[in-house]
Amino acid sequence: MSDIKTKVQGLDPNVRARDINTMAGPTNNIYEALAIITKRSKQLAVDLKHELHQKLDEFAVSSDTIEEISENKEQIEISKFYERLPNPVIIATEEYLNHEVYHRYNKRRKH
Repeated sequence: MSDIKTKVQGLDPNVRARDINTMAGPTNNIYEALAIITKRSKQLAVDLKHELHQKLDEFAVSSDTIEEISENKEQIEISKFYERLPNPVIIATEEYLNHEVYHRYNKRRKH
């Protein structure tokens, strides 16, 4: 997962317009391209969320009293880092356009 974080460091986190013909290129169908991007973005979202929770669980306190909870600067920095990462859809779109996403059909389509 750390390779995704390092790969997206220079990625612009803002949404921008895309050329439909370029996006539809590998599949020749914009709807199939969007379905592939959607599936990949869901995978990324789950992976990033799991990784974030793993890192934050290291700081978990086992006591139940609210008075004992204190701010942890490392925990705050980790949360801020993940908040600054681009949206999983933006990451998945970049991966798709750079031909880094593998996709296949389970059944042969009839033409």
